Amino acid sequence: MKNLLQLPAVQSGAGIGVIAPASFAQPGRIDAGLEHLRGLGFGPLISQHALERGPLFFAGTIEQRLIDLHAAFTDETTRFVMCLRGGYGSNYLLDGLDLQLIGNHPKPFFGYSDLTGLQLHLLDQLGLPAYHGPMVAADFHLEDGVHLPSFLAALAGQPYRLGAAEGLRVLKPGPTDTPVRGTLYGGCLSILVSLLGTPFEPHTEGKLLFLEDTGAKPYQVDRMIWQLRHAGKLDGVCGIVFGEMLDCVSPGASPGLLEEVILGALKDFDGPVGFGLRSGHVSRQNVTLMFGVEAELHTGPLAELHVNPQAVTK
Repeated sequence: MKNLLQLPAVQSGAGIGVIAPASFAQPGRIDAGLEHLRGLGFGPLISQHALERGPLFFAGTIEQRLIDLHAAFTDETTRFVMCLRGGYGSNYLLDGLDLQLIGNHPKPFFGYSDLTGLQLHLLDQLGLPAYHGPMVAADFHLEDGVHLPSFLAALAGQPYRLGAAEGLRVLKPGPTDTPVRGTLYGGCLSILVSLLGTPFEPHTEGKLLFLEDTGAKPYQVDRMIWQLRHAGKLDGVCGIVFGEMLDCVSPGASPGLLEEVILGALKDFDGPVGFGLRSGHVSRQNVTLMFGVEAELHTGPLAELHVNPQAVTK
């Protein structure tokens, strides 16, 4: 991973470049999300092709989505970039990214789910911090869809802490009560696995890893962890935090099956494991995480994740 790019702190009132690099969103959710952001004092600006519907389930052609992404970074009237939603399709943009253009106009880039591939590629190749956090038509359209303290702290470059109130708890303590410190990195588990063996393979090794997903049955989660482990992607990882893992259940199975599966899949992992942090696919109050910055995981009596964005703020 490159040295992190320095980003200006962003305050309320800033313009937002709104793009749709993957699937199209429902118009009602778009309108409600934009209104919520305006109510917080921000100025969202919809990109030229973000409201396209098609081809297939994509929000425009590959060329249209690339045009919008590049324009959002170069637009001098906006301070950060936010996606409408995930879905599927941003992987097709990876080959066409103008890394030099984005590197010359770095901005916070908010997304999760399908956007994991884009975010991590920009982090690995440019050192652009990834803002794993709420999106316009996936979270901001809901009254209780966004965890505002972490969202605003990440934009302002202020340290923040996440714990039980944000769903985090200890699944497996470390060998000692000493907190583990490392570079926070990760995203949607199924997207991470889909990138293995490609030129865009994620660099999870040696990191403090965050993994989340939705709708994956426990055996599928086990298989994906197995694949990461045998691909060497857990080598040197100092700790792992799992998300809420929304709807990752098997019909008729015990509610604790997923946690048992994770513990079994990680039985040889020496570091601490946290579970339940609401970031990404969540039931409410989507927490913003920053990948690429230093973080500290505490798994003593109470689990806490301390995120320090100060290193990227100028």
